[in-house]
This record gives sequence, structure tokens and C-alpha cells, in this order.
Amino acid sequence: MQSQDVAQRPAPPSPSGPVVDVEQAEAALVEHYPRLVRLAYLVLPPGLGRSRRVLTAHALTQRALPRARTPAPVIPAQSTGRDGDPGYALVRLQVLRTALEAGLPLKAKAWPKRSQLPPLLPHVWGLKLFPRSGGADELALDQRLSTLSGPARAAYALRGLERLTDDEVCKVLAAAGVADPEGAFLEADGIPAQYGLLDSPEFDPCSLQARPTDLMRRRQHLRAALVAGAALLVCGALLGLPGEGWGPEGAAAPPYARNPAAQAALDPSKVTRMPASAWRSSARTDFSVWPARGDLTGDKALLRRALAVWARPGETVQVSVTPGTLSGGPAGPPQLLYAGTVDAARVVILYDGLRIARYAEPTDGTQGAALDFARVDGAGRAEAGAVVLGRSDGNVRYLTAPWVRKAGERDLMKPGSGAMDLALTDGVTAPLASPALRSGPCSSWNVLQVTDGAGTRLLTDLGELVPARLTVGRPGSPREVSGAAALHTWQPFACSLSIVRSAGVRSVNAWAFNEQPLPDASGSAAWVCTRAETWRGGGARVLAQFHTPGGTYGAAAAQAENVPACGPRDPHVLAGVLWKAKAGDWYLLAAGSRETASIRATGGVSGAAQSSLLTVRAEQGAQAQLKGTLKDGRSLRGLR
Repeated sequence: MQSQDVAQRPAPPSPSGPVVDVEQAEAALVEHYPRLVRLAYLVLPPGLGRSRRVLTAHALTQRALPRARTPAPVIPAQSTGRDGDPGYALVRLQVLRTALEAGLPLKAKAWPKRSQLPPLLPHVWGLKLFPRSGGADELALDQRLSTLSGPARAAYALRGLERLTDDEVCKVLAAAGVADPEGAFLEADGIPAQYGLLDSPEFDPCSLQARPTDLMRRRQHLRAALVAGAALLVCGALLGLPGEGWGPEGAAAPPYARNPAAQAALDPSKVTRMPASAWRSSARTDFSVWPARGDLTGDKALLRRALAVWARPGETVQVSVTPGTLSGGPAGPPQLLYAGTVDAARVVILYDGLRIARYAEPTDGTQGAALDFARVDGAGRAEAGAVVLGRSDGNVRYLTAPWVRKAGERDLMKPGSGAMDLALTDGVTAPLASPALRSGPCSSWNVLQVTDGAGTRLLTDLGELVPARLTVGRPGSPREVSGAAALHTWQPFACSLSIVRSAGVRSVNAWAFNEQPLPDASGSAAWVCTRAETWRGGGARVLAQFHTPGGTYGAAAAQAENVPACGPRDPHVLAGVLWKAKAGDWYLLAAGSRETASIRATGGVSGAAQSSLLTVRAEQGAQAQLKGTLKDGRSLRGLR
């Protein structure tokens, strides 16, 4: 393990800010858990190995919660969305401090710190967990970061992942106990500034792949355990222990038994194939009525390989699973949706009633295959409009539903430019640019536009097998994104879709819940709430966004996860933002849904309004707590 330039003595106390309650710290840790774990993963020494880094990153983050009220350090939280949150600053500092301690060399005459020991939990017996592999750029960046010291990796991560300035990075490193923050900063400057790659799945310890541990060593240990178990049974029989009766699993067959159901699920001749016209007369309009398409639907050898890999993926198979999706083999013969050649791969798409499984192998005969899963239970006509066939060279190809008559490509950020027609060949689209594969600044967001007998809808690639459906309108009664007004609603907020990539998203709705005149008479700002619903039900993400006239992008004023706000169960929402007028004055602007009767601000800003809009003069950096009252008398708290 490489040595790191971290002070061996306790860090000098940093200046204290406001006192943080345990509840406030817990809220910050839960809300920003994926970012904190990613930060710990980047700072931990690469010599630990990817699997142990994942477990250690989660363990350190979960132990960052203080045990009592704690003064928060006067250090920046984050420049986009977390600025000024003392709870986030406190838990981030603790995560950073313990991650740096984990890389310190062990001393012979001193007890090791808890962070230097392998974590006991979380642990899954027989499995190794590690992030999904990224591209060549991510691998090269990981190799460059492995040459840095721990403090230098921390400086690079804080500057790239947290968007802190140089002075802010030095302050955070000093508060974490780094003896020479400037030296760490200079060392980090030797690595190219590829900060956009830090958001890649390569460095995401919350989106993992599973592989078995050393199988030969496990087999040896199993043999030894069987010998010991046999000896124990002999001793038990000699002592008169009972030896009859049901086992813990009754009459169930042993694992991996060659029973008829398991064999049928792996037999390519038993794969279900729907007629081409089944969807026209079926009461259901979902993936279950898709016909089998592609030029390799008769290749039984290919189908056999796809089914076998689904049931038992080997070590060379790259497996990806959307959150909340089971990755086990099919319970019976699945339905074939596609088998054909896509770019440089042979692709098979299968459906088992709950999941879509995509198997891909290279056409040049080289080793390596990919297996992707997506949960699609409960899909209707709108959600079962397309499936991703493959991605390459920054483009994506879709297999569309048999009821899709026309496909097009549209830039969500240019609502007036129209849609460009895409060729459809047996349901397969021509390649179109994928926003999920793009890195760097967001200047466009291309989506798939499909047209069928029910109308036109937009689907966007979020890095998963099934594209997410985009809608607009009041929660509970959304409508498709068609027409100039609906397209202009999404225009400033298209880039915010990157926040919910690879999160198992089913649909994203944008609702313009209010409009607020600006205090300097420069126009009216739009308040829009975007809510991303998932296939698993939980994990919905809500963003309250603010857009001023003439601005290219909207600004996230508040965000939350697993809350009913802005959803069909409770469409009401309340959010606020600090806004600077052209003359230099600062204001607190707050807005609730139009059923809001009054809004009150307390804390760093005080003010009230007997309407759904609030405008109060404020100081730069002020923090306020918002509380509203609905017209029916119910209270409404501000979204954070």
C-alpha cells in the first residue's frame, strides 16, 4: 500500500460553523449517499482492489454519521445544489478524513485505525462486487489516479466531482488532516482535467456487477467442510441423534438439478414466438405481443448460447442490471423478441414477462459477451414502444414496437427545429445520437420520437435497455410531449435528465407549476417540477427547477428522493431560490403550486405572502426555511 501525505497526528480543529443535529446530518447523508460513496471510492488507494474499495467506500460513508450534535466546519459544501448545507459539509469531511486514513501504512507498534481494516459489513458470501466497466478513457484515468497519493486523489476528486475552487479544495484538505494541501493540489495538477469522466459508471460504487470468488479455492474449502460434516454426522449417529425427517427445504430438488423446468428454459426450440399480427387482436398491448424479428431468429446455436449465459453467466460476461431488477435465469421458456446482427455484434432480445434480457456477442469470434437486464413489469403501450438494440460510436439503435409506424430524431433543446425522420427496417431504427454516451458540456439532448395509431410520444436513452417516456402536465394526468407548448416546457430542463441516468427510470414528467414576475421587472421566471418514476416503484427523484427569461438552462432549486411531492398522490410542491438582479440586489424567490394560499420564510430570511408566490430581499448566501399553507388548510413544507 502506497504511503500518503496525511498528518499522522489528529487534525487541528477547523473553525466551527453552525451546530448540526444528527437528524440533519442523516438527511444529508441519505440524500447525497451515492455522491459521498463515489468520493470515498475515488480517494481510497487503488491497491485495495476494486471489490474491497467498493465495500470500504460504503462502510466509511455509513460510519460518517455523527453520534451527537456537532459543529459543522466552515468549509464549502458544493457549488451546485449543496452550497451552504452544513450537514453535507460535515459528513463529506468525515468521509474524506477516513478514506485518507484507510490508505496510511500500518505501523508495527500501533493499533490500526478502524478504516485501515477490511470492512466486516456489507458482505455477500461467494460474490465479488465491483463497478461496471467504463470505456478506454475511464480506464486510463483510473490508472493515472492510481499513481497519485491519497491527498492528491482527494484534491482531484473535490475539484472535479464537487466542483470546488482551488482555495476551497485546500481548505477541505486541511480540515481533513492533510499536512501539505498545496503539495497535494500541485500533484493533482499533473493529471489531465477529465472531470466529466468522474460521473462514469467506472467510478460508481452504487451500480455494481457481481462475480464469484475464487472457485478453485472455494471447492477446496467445500471438500474440507464436507469431510468435517461427514465426521460430525458419524459422531451424531453414535450419540443417538435422530437421522430421519425432512430437510430444511423439504422435497425441493438440489441446486442446479437437471429438472424438466430448468431444461425447458434452456431449450431454444421451446422459446415462445408470437405471430406478427398478434398485437392487432390482443387485449394487451405490451412486450408480450411483440413478434420475433431479426435475421438470426432461426439460429438455434446462438439462442442456446444466449439462454445458457442468461442462466449461468461466466466470468468473462459483462453483466449490467437496472436497479430493482433480478438477474437470475428465466423460470421457463422466455419469449423471443429479436435475434440478429447489430453493427459488430450478434444480439438476442428475450422477455420473460417481468424482464427484458439482452445478450450480445462479437461477430468476429473473439471472447467476451454482454448480458443486460431491465425490469418492465406493468409496461403499457406507451412504455413498450422501443428497446435498445445496441450502442456504438456515440449512437444508439432501437427495436421499436410492431405498432410504431414512424420514427424520428429530435433535439429536445431545439423545439422549433422539428424532427428528422429515421429509417425503420423490420422495426430497427437507423442510428441516432445518444445523450447517455456523451461526455462534456450538455449542448443538445436527442430523443426518439415514435408515432403510432395512438399519437406521437418521445422516448429518451438514459443508459438502460428500455428508454424512458417523457411527458408534461399536472401529475396524475400527464400528456405526451407533442406540440410547441409541451416542447418549450422541456427545452431548458433537458440536460437535467442526466441526473437520473442508470437509475431504472420508467418515465419523467415536467410540470410547470407556477410563474413568478421578477422583482427587477425583467420578465417572469418559470417554476417547473420534474419527477422521474422508476420501474420498481420506489426511488422516484424530484427536481424543482427555476428558469429565467432568456436563460439556456434551468437551475435546480431543490431536489428530493422518495417523496410524494410533484406526483399523482400529492402534486403540491413548494421551493425557493436565491436570485441576483442585474443591479446586484439579492432576493429570495419562492413559489408553490397554484393551490398554495400562503408562504412564510424563516431563518436567514424572514417574510410572508398570502399567495402562491413570495419575493423577499435577502443577503447573498442566506438560508431560509419555507412553509406554506394550502387552500384546504393543509401545511406544505419546502422541498430541499
